[in-house]
Amino acid sequence: METTRQAKISRLLQKELSEMFRQQTSKTHGVIVSVSNVRVTPDLSLARVYISVFPSGKGAEIIENINKSSKSIRYELAQKVRYQLRKTPELSFYLDDSLDYIERIDSLLKKDEE
Repeated sequence: METTRQAKISRLLQKELSEMFRQQTSKTHGVIVSVSNVRVTPDLSLARVYISVFPSGKGAEIIENINKSSKSIRYELAQKVRYQLRKTPELSFYLDDSLDYIERIDSLLKKDEE
């Protein structure tokens, strides 16, 4: 069960990371990166960030690049939230493929109707 503090920190991190990725992806035309969910551990030391990538074919490549630069992303995030958080949690990034899963179910249902 997520505490109120965890939920507030999750929303703060999601908002700030979304803005950071929006600014970065505005330079790369045709790729949209959004933060779909952030889950923070109870001791607030680790944040699992779930990222949705469009087009989904580039998802693995984008996540790999983000994980390589996770230290600089954490530093930039710490600069943005330095007045709200005393210590910025470690970040681990995961690909959120729920949209692909929903699309697959829809295509199977449409195929079944025919």
